[in-house]
Amino acid sequence: MDAPRILIVDDDQESRNLLSEVLQANGYAVGAVADGVAAREELRREGGYTVVIADLRMPRESGLELLRRLRQQKATQAMVLMSSFISASERKLAQELGAHALLEKPFRLAELLRVVGELAHPKPIAISP
Repeated sequence: MDAPRILIVDDDQESRNLLSEVLQANGYAVGAVADGVAAREELRREGGYTVVIADLRMPRESGLELLRRLRQQKATQAMVLMSSFISASERKLAQELGAHALLEKPFRLAELLRVVGELAHPKPIAISP
């Protein structure tokens, strides 16, 4: 069985490296890019990502704009947004656009792993006989 693929989108190189290392150490295949434009190019070129983890504020294209564009394209990846500050209006827009989780930095890596695990390995619905 192939490892679920996770795309990290963050303009901070250290954050990308840390998240990549943690996710890889936990069995995920990881790609990492610096902004939303590069993320859309990576998704178009490579595809196959299960979860996209994006910083809310980045140059060229924010995490919210990336989410908006992916939803317009009917992309199926689960989307996790992260930021050191998420305003009420940004939180509402993210939820309306279908973000699966919003993580406020600094967050615990265990919290990230829990969220990614739930999105990358959804539990089947139990059906009674």
